[in-house]
Amino acid sequence: MVNPNVQGKKYPATDPYLVGREKIREFAHAVKSTNAMNLDVFAAQAAGYTDVIAPPTFAVVIQERSLATVLNDPEADIDFSRVVHGEQRFIHARPIVAGDELVSELEVASVKSLGAHSMVTFETKIYDVSKELVCTAISTLVVRGDE
Repeated sequence: MVNPNVQGKKYPATDPYLVGREKIREFAHAVKSTNAMNLDVFAAQAAGYTDVIAPPTFAVVIQERSLATVLNDPEADIDFSRVVHGEQRFIHARPIVAGDELVSELEVASVKSLGAHSMVTFETKIYDVSKELVCTAISTLVVRGDE
């Protein structure tokens, strides 16, 4: 059972992640994006960006770094072998662009018990080096309890 006392706990910012053009292209291919701005620098520049932009779900790459922090926190008591991904949402202030240096800060938004199971919702704010909000990633994990 997840420790309900971690609700509201905030974790420190991750080290900066430098978003690479090829990482964006690889991710775009993996999610089968057909948006030219995810693959072609000239298409992205024609739209006013400095480089290729990431598909909206690329933010999960940044969010995973913060999730690793909470999953390794003994106080949270989350057994990753019992985790099932429940829900994922992204609220973008602007697209992620190749060349961005991003950090993320996670807060445990809620911990709910459902019988033997727990539902834990995380809100991760992703910022650029100017401390401007780029994206808020919200995910819910279901942690299966003992049957």
